[in-house]
Amino acid sequence: MKILIVCSSNSGRIAPFILEQGESLARGGVEVEYFTIRGKGIAGYLSNYKRFIAKITAYKPEIIHAHYGLSGLFANLQRRIPVVTTYHGSDINSPKVFPFSRLSMMLSAYNIFVSEKNQRKSGLSINHSLIPCGVDISLFQPVGKEQARKELQVDNTKRYVLFAGAFQDRVKNAGLVQAAVIEIPDVVLLELKGYTREQVVLLMNAVDVSVMTSFTEGSPQFIKEAMACNCQIVSVPVGDVPEMIRDLEGCFLSSYDPADVAKKLRQALDYGNRTDGRKRVLAFNLNSESIAKRILEVYRTVLSKK
Repeated sequence: MKILIVCSSNSGRIAPFILEQGESLARGGVEVEYFTIRGKGIAGYLSNYKRFIAKITAYKPEIIHAHYGLSGLFANLQRRIPVVTTYHGSDINSPKVFPFSRLSMMLSAYNIFVSEKNQRKSGLSINHSLIPCGVDISLFQPVGKEQARKELQVDNTKRYVLFAGAFQDRVKNAGLVQAAVIEIPDVVLLELKGYTREQVVLLMNAVDVSVMTSFTEGSPQFIKEAMACNCQIVSVPVGDVPEMIRDLEGCFLSSYDPADVAKKLRQALDYGNRTDGRKRVLAFNLNSESIAKRILEVYRTVLSKK
């Protein structure tokens, strides 16, 4: 089976979770290639069309798998190859982008949502599945805190909180956690920016708490990866996080009140132990291979209807 994955590379790279999903599909016996969209806005996307058609002609995929609604709409500009589109959250939650995602849903042969909340918001009732992105559990796994800190060369006497993104990313809402940590002495807040995937694993094992305060999310990889490393978590109730960490000791849901975020951070810091998050990731079958098998079933369903 030949699959062409279509996604944006406007950040300068393909998102790691898209690459890792493609790699897990390839391990399952699928031939995978990528087409990256460069440029923003309608004109920017359309400027890729001739190159896109040339790629299809040369590669001859059986299915095109687009990630995010705008890429899905772009992929559906051609009508020869069936398109499966995965919606990751921002394409559903953004009022400006959602109408384009709705068009993509209508044109796509099949639609995948990473969270139930976003599927409900889409209003779609047919030709869809709920399949979150998987976690590479061979990469994201527990490492001793002292060892992780030694490899990262960070102070072993300090308490660290890892923020779920770059501070300047407005959707990630860094101001909320920045206001919260002011209330907690001797805590260092780190932003998740400029690290390799291997370094992210070390970070999640080196810090005392991972925190998410985003305005919107789908099924955030940051939370699942932190769980796979048994890291304590504080998060606002965004995306599928409430379902993921419900009743998980060492993990706490907070409101968008800085005082409440500070309270939950203190509770996570005082917890002192690592969590059983990894067991839950495995129990929910969120490892990359299990997710790849579910996506393969979607591909087979689409091909059976051609």
